[in-house]
Amino acid sequence: MPIELRPVRAEEFDQLGQLTSYAYGGNFGDGAENTVTATTRPEWTMCAFDGPRLVASYSTIPFTMRANGTAVAMGGVSAVGTLPEYRRQGLVRRITTRAFADMRERGQPVASLWASQAAIYQRYGYAMVSVLRSYRVDTADIGFHDGDAGSSTVERVDVASGYDPAKQVYIAFIADRTCYLHRARPLWLNNALDEDDAEGPIHVAVSRDAGGRPDGYAIYTLRTGKRDHASRNQEIAIRDLAWLTPGAYRSLWSFIARHDLVGSVRWDTAPSDDPAVEFFMEPRMLHTRDHEGFWLRVVDAPTALAGRGWDADGEISLGISEDTLAPWNAGNWRVTVSGGSAEVAPGRGSPDLALSIKALSLLYTGRRSARELAAWGMLEGDPSALRRADALFATPHAPHCPDHF
Repeated sequence: MPIELRPVRAEEFDQLGQLTSYAYGGNFGDGAENTVTATTRPEWTMCAFDGPRLVASYSTIPFTMRANGTAVAMGGVSAVGTLPEYRRQGLVRRITTRAFADMRERGQPVASLWASQAAIYQRYGYAMVSVLRSYRVDTADIGFHDGDAGSSTVERVDVASGYDPAKQVYIAFIADRTCYLHRARPLWLNNALDEDDAEGPIHVAVSRDAGGRPDGYAIYTLRTGKRDHASRNQEIAIRDLAWLTPGAYRSLWSFIARHDLVGSVRWDTAPSDDPAVEFFMEPRMLHTRDHEGFWLRVVDAPTALAGRGWDADGEISLGISEDTLAPWNAGNWRVTVSGGSAEVAPGRGSPDLALSIKALSLLYTGRRSARELAAWGMLEGDPSALRRADALFATPHAPHCPDHF
């Protein structure tokens, strides 16, 4: 019997939970506790069936992502798994090809995921467009080289009281950024405010400006026994932090520093352009490390380019090479930007830049410049075209996504 590709039915949902639990060694939980079946719907799935048996799974969760200041529909790819006896048969490639066509039809021009194995998803045209920066710093080493500890007032509130001001700040914080997700309440509860995943009770600190308006927040846990120290053995784990002014950012760190029994502050989801390394008196004491982050793939190039935010006017033509998973992307596309919006149409003649869909994903998000990609052999274009591309695709912030799905 041939393998059939189709969405899972409601009565088959238990098979989806069982497969993902097995494929990921129980990381998604088992049985009724499986997080995949709790966070997806049958109509979001595309699975492979051998008769009645589900043998490979795939889910596309609908999200909205910031793309340099505009909202772009995004397909959040999750629950990708295949039973070992059905691997090496191209099932995930078949499902992905079908899923990309469905995303295009639904108006989701970009796809993203957290990669279990980079080798798999680079074959499918994904690029790692952000990193997760981690800090490990002692409260005794939190201080600023210029002595400015911030001017905002910081108050610790409970989660219920902190949710609305945190949401208000987050919306303003991500307004001109890239790859941050629009957070409905379930996304807050599945990430920053996920009590099941928390390493202790969750606390919220809200900073306010001189007029009493929220201008930043930190969501964190505080627990003891995490550090080998006679008296300062507590740890703060920052789960989420956002700020609208440098003063609010400094004030939140200053608040954290006032926890005298805390010997370690951990933040594992900072953006790569976080300003701590420039503000801190001893930035080396942050013990900064960068880890693999968010992977993104342009699914529908003309729609993604037209929907992105732009900060400079100009024109560039992009020659996208063969894209076997999304063949509609291949070809020459002329991008004309005026007043912050772009028109995208088929181009004529030789393109200004020649690149792959992976290179386009890096350029689209602002993760890499055209000149960087050209230096690495991932893009071709003359110096004038590279300068124009860098001016057009520049973003004020590095791409980042702190939310898992």
